[in-house]
Amino acid sequence: MPLSAPAARKHIHTREITCQGYLREDGLWDIEGHVKDVKTYAFHNEWRGHMEPGDPIHDMWIRLTVDNDFRVHAVETTMDGTPYAICGGVRPNFQRLVGERIKGGWRRRVKELLGGPQGCTHLVELLGPVGTVAFQTIRPYLRYLAKQQLEEGDEDTTTRRPWQIDTCYGWAADNEVVRRYLPEHYTGPASPAAAPGEPHGAAAADAAAESPES
Repeated sequence: MPLSAPAARKHIHTREITCQGYLREDGLWDIEGHVKDVKTYAFHNEWRGHMEPGDPIHDMWIRLTVDNDFRVHAVETTMDGTPYAICGGVRPNFQRLVGERIKGGWRRRVKELLGGPQGCTHLVELLGPVGTVAFQTIRPYLRYLAKQQLEEGDEDTTTRRPWQIDTCYGWAADNEVVRRYLPEHYTGPASPAAAPGEPHGAAAADAAAESPES
């Protein structure tokens, strides 16, 4: 449902934030964010001179390259539009994100590394939705791929080792998740057999792919 009809008003400013996620051919992921601020009126900027309506006062990009475990492998930033000539000097600081993981507390960790004069307000803000888009990109697509794999109809789906095993702690071959959903591939200590009606084999992996715990 759209918002209600507004009062009479005049459009002054627009901020556009776009975040996109990509699966790379090397198996890593690129999560990109773009922020752009424009005004509807002309004004003068001391460093850039005359600014026409629609000229971006901020036009900035960031790309995080991450793995399936949300570990940051590489960072790239660009600043095509800034209000001050010196703004680009902060870009090397964003390399501090390499090695960090996108997880609970991500925004807080970003501010610890890049808050205040150590960062750029607008790129630091952008890293919040970039982190959310990483989760929205990676986890659902990995579940989708797991389901596609299990629906391929191969003559033997129980002997082929599912891709998700050993990709993280939860999917370790000797952990409870694998014992329950993919017992044929479980390598941990012996435990009671699955109870009647409990998911098993390919159907179990399908259920696991849909589980919020996966």
